[in-house]
Amino acid sequence: VAAVCARPETDEPPPAVPPPSELELQAVSFAAPAMPGAEYLNVEVLRSLWSDLDRAFGVELAASGATVAGFLRDLHPAWNVVGRVHFNLAENRRDEQAPFAFIATYTDKLSAHGKAQHQPLEQALRQYAAASDKERLLSLLIPVKRAAEKLEWLRRMVDSEEIFHPLRWRPDEAFRMLSDVPHLEAAGVVVRLPANWKLGRPSRPQVTATVGAREPSKLGLDALMDFRLSVTLDGEPLTEAEMEAMLSASHGLALVRGQWVEVDRERMERTLERFRRIERLATENGLPFAEAMRLLAGADIGGKEDGAGPDWSAVVAGPWLAETLKRLRSPEGLAGADPGAELRGVLRPYQRVGVQWLNLLSRLGLGACLADDMGLGKTIQALALLLAQRRQGIKNPPSLLVAPASLLANWAAEIDRFAPGLKAVIAHPSALPAADLKAKPPATLKTADLVITSYGSLARIPWLADRTWRLLILDEAQAIKNPETKQTKAAKKIPASARIALTGTPIENRLSDLWSIFDFLNPGLLGSAKQFTAYSKSLAGRPNPYAPLRELVRPYILRRLKTDRRVIADLPDKTEMKTFCPLSRLQAALYQQSVKELAAQLESAEGIQRKGLVLAFLMRFKQICNHPSQWLGDGAWAPADSGKWERLGELCETIGGRQEKALVFTQFREVTGPLASFLGEVFGRSGLVLHGGAPVRERAALVKRFQEDERVPFFVLSLKAGGSGLNLTAASHVIHFDRWWNPAVENQATDRAFRIGQTKNVLVHKFVCRGTVEEKIDALIESKKKLSGELLSGGAEINLTEMRDEELLRLVALDLGAALKEE
Repeated sequence: VAAVCARPETDEPPPAVPPPSELELQAVSFAAPAMPGAEYLNVEVLRSLWSDLDRAFGVELAASGATVAGFLRDLHPAWNVVGRVHFNLAENRRDEQAPFAFIATYTDKLSAHGKAQHQPLEQALRQYAAASDKERLLSLLIPVKRAAEKLEWLRRMVDSEEIFHPLRWRPDEAFRMLSDVPHLEAAGVVVRLPANWKLGRPSRPQVTATVGAREPSKLGLDALMDFRLSVTLDGEPLTEAEMEAMLSASHGLALVRGQWVEVDRERMERTLERFRRIERLATENGLPFAEAMRLLAGADIGGKEDGAGPDWSAVVAGPWLAETLKRLRSPEGLAGADPGAELRGVLRPYQRVGVQWLNLLSRLGLGACLADDMGLGKTIQALALLLAQRRQGIKNPPSLLVAPASLLANWAAEIDRFAPGLKAVIAHPSALPAADLKAKPPATLKTADLVITSYGSLARIPWLADRTWRLLILDEAQAIKNPETKQTKAAKKIPASARIALTGTPIENRLSDLWSIFDFLNPGLLGSAKQFTAYSKSLAGRPNPYAPLRELVRPYILRRLKTDRRVIADLPDKTEMKTFCPLSRLQAALYQQSVKELAAQLESAEGIQRKGLVLAFLMRFKQICNHPSQWLGDGAWAPADSGKWERLGELCETIGGRQEKALVFTQFREVTGPLASFLGEVFGRSGLVLHGGAPVRERAALVKRFQEDERVPFFVLSLKAGGSGLNLTAASHVIHFDRWWNPAVENQATDRAFRIGQTKNVLVHKFVCRGTVEEKIDALIESKKKLSGELLSGGAEINLTEMRDEELLRLVALDLGAALKEE
């Protein structure tokens, strides 16, 4: 409103109102509560909303046919300065006993220069003395009457009619009005204070604490910071004598250095005592890093709020700490952390920034949360960091990476793809015998750069906690959001020089999710769980309640979104990724039995009968990999019986949390219904299903609904029915639940979302069951070997039937260690 009122009055269409500054917009975005979708509120979005409001105002103004002032006056009388009562306070230095003057005025017109013309309120009694003007007088005095109902001193002035005369005021009387300015303005009275009072009120002394002026002798969470206390007025320190004189003032205003200063003695003494207590502790033992960060952010976690507020006290970073925080908050200008030629891939600009940021925090011994959106490459950034630090000569001890068991194969594949020179050891029963793992570390640990294990293995492999790791990296770190689980407790006990959390969802449902991740990254920064819970509850009702907490965690979280313009320019149109899935014990048993049956029947099968046999068993293997119920036909479809089912649930929980849409392709019509039922539970809303039995008219209606209805989160399609001819650009995720084993067919299905009209980056998830025929054929496709070309030239199944028995059995054989999911 203030910006609109500032527009010049012309007959021309009003120009656009410039948006607030970047700092003001950032302050608004930081103050937003922590909730799903809050990450979309950034400076660009706020600028866009500002422009939308400005355009909407222009439309309304044009429709009214009024001027800006007339339009605002019609909307609300408080926007019109003419006809309003003003309470004016002025200094009178010539009167020591009553150094202030008060007069009530009103504005009855504007000058030729557009300035309000003030008249003493007494003049209104004469101007509106006529009986016909009594209504205007009563209207003029309504704000005064409204304020007098709440303010006793003003009621007495009205009753005695002192309000209509100039008055000499003592400092306590001036301070009384000053304290009640909010009530007066809320009632509609305009308050005018001396022009030489900065920011419209007298200056306030400020208790200022400076932390981190010098680099501590030890970095990291154990660092002890220096602490210096001072009391300043307009940025200049006060002497002890000036302090005593100021605090001795009993009427709220004191004359210091020739200017009137607002003094709240009780608040000042309380604030001074609090900071002096901290200063004594810092002098004796040093100020712990976590406490220094909480003080800087104004997040009084675990302490008692002194109520001082930013006008009365301030904590500022000294030169060393200010420069360090600047680098953390603006990582674009950091020195490079170069992984060198050993990284088999090209880092995008935002990924290089991420590696530099991770490198700085880990070198400082501080925990870092890389919270980039799904598909922005958190994995390659972590691998690039490991390579960069190895190039810097940081080799021992090795780093430890913890991931969900279902993602261990993904990490192994990504290392082979991007960092084959990185010496990685998988410490998991799928790679090494469980008994050997539990007894002692593998011999290869001595030369390893990285050890990879699962969350479930942390508590079962004792030696993981017996050594200090260089980096401790948690993938899908939301797995430790519950502080009471065994895996969370085990992760937090593992020693490391620095810790890193990789997660696209640092807050899934509650603020306690964030606390648990930070209790792992930087223990103590957010206090204890009990202290943080009490602090979170205390935020309700505060202005900008979440701003201090955001400021506290901001240096340790780097989050880039696919919607960020700086990132979009660096993104490919389509990102493909393998999603490796384990088998349940039931799936593994059925698969192993099927391999034995195939081997037995191949001994006597020949010709066309053998081809039919191979095709039937390949279909059976695919069905078992999808879900045992698809092969058994028992109708159970329990999610726990299928590794693919559970992995799909995990993935779609994240997609649903991002308010994004997904296409799920399967080549089996009988799977579409059970998949849709399962996904409806995951998303909490029903989706759509399309298979070959749907009439053409119904197909068009389903596509239209998916494209236009934001409440529809997913679309399950059979590959033949939905793989071509449809425009489904509302989706930003394409999931190939089972594979066609023909890239051309899969790509055609992917192009339902990735096509002209798509404005989002498309993520393609290809599901592959580890240790099965699915993984082996996928490897053949990727390697582009001659056998792969032969297989795909005329359809995979047809050519597979031509393989010799030994080759075929090797292809379908089950690698039980790799396939079984961790229980």
